[in-house]
Amino acid sequence: QVQLVESGGGLVQPGGSLRLSCAASGSIFSIYVMGWYRQAPGKQRELVAAITSSGSTNYADSMKGRFTISRDNAKNTVYLRMTSLKPEDTAVYYCNAGAPNLWGRGPHWGQGTQVTVSS
Repeated sequence: QVQLVESGGGLVQPGGSLRLSCAASGSIFSIYVMGWYRQAPGKQRELVAAITSSGSTNYADSMKGRFTISRDNAKNTVYLRMTSLKPEDTAVYYCNAGAPNLWGRGPHWGQGTQVTVSS
């Protein structure tokens, strides 16, 4: 059983930055594709970024250049560094594990962390 726990969300002003963390249980973390998704009210859950065990990445077009996904396999943790945040980035951000590739969804989800971008 894989458990994912996100942290680092909060309220930030437009143009600000946040770093989200996702701590995973289980020794198989290092072989998983890990991803971040987000869901805004009334919208579908969408891919933000994903990373393979070797560090290859994929980003949604609107996040390229602003968001950076990274992972520390020794700490079973994946990160999402978000910069130049916009009000439209407001959403619940979810950690995902076990996708078959950089574009799919895995079966394991965290509980989500709220990110609110507002002045």
